[in-house]
Amino acid sequence: MGRQIRPRKVYQAVAQSLASPILPNQKFTATRPPWFDVLHAVPPSEILTRHVAVQLNENKKALKRPGKPRNLYKPQQIRFPEDSLRANFYRDHPWELARPRQIVETDGCDAYRVDWSQGVVQPRMQLSGECVVQRQMWLMENEGLSQDEAYDKARREFYEERHLRELRSRISVEEARYVGAYFGKSRLELGMEEEDRAYERWKKLAAVETEKLAAMRSVVEADNETDDAVDVEAMVENA
Repeated sequence: MGRQIRPRKVYQAVAQSLASPILPNQKFTATRPPWFDVLHAVPPSEILTRHVAVQLNENKKALKRPGKPRNLYKPQQIRFPEDSLRANFYRDHPWELARPRQIVETDGCDAYRVDWSQGVVQPRMQLSGECVVQRQMWLMENEGLSQDEAYDKARREFYEERHLRELRSRISVEEARYVGAYFGKSRLELGMEEEDRAYERWKKLAAVETEKLAAMRSVVEADNETDDAVDVEAMVENA
């Protein structure tokens, strides 16, 4: 079934209805609706023709054989210069993805309050791989460094700041424990305990399954021995 285009002719249909009388022998016509003049002055701007999506990919492989074009109306994938830099960083540092990220913004304009010429540390912004990516982009665009040189410089700044923060956190914990503070188990210790409990449950389940398999094997062997004995007795009687 094709697309219905009759709603597009609402104005023409209403105008024709108003021009014709209700009954053949009467001069009275239907009442003009209040939106009739507005629809005539401001017609709908949306058209029913679907436009072909803009092709952003310039380098395309030649088709091996001519065929029916596909995905004409599918929007093209948007690629930014930071995408390759971000993929490169997280490929080298996969554990950075496991760190909690702060994605809540106050007014949506936090990106305008940063100055990447000062380094990877920015006010009101969490230190993460995105800082390295933006710092690398700034070095490439403003200082003329290559991608590898800018990556090494931004990565070195990131390592120094992360090491400094971990050192400060460790010193704070030691000072707090010195004055009597007590800290619970770390995430690593909790994870190891959960792994040990899962391993113990698996050992018990494996032991039960092993006993069941051994019992079934013994029953099968006993049945086979009984059948063999019956066959031997039958052969002796027949002889």
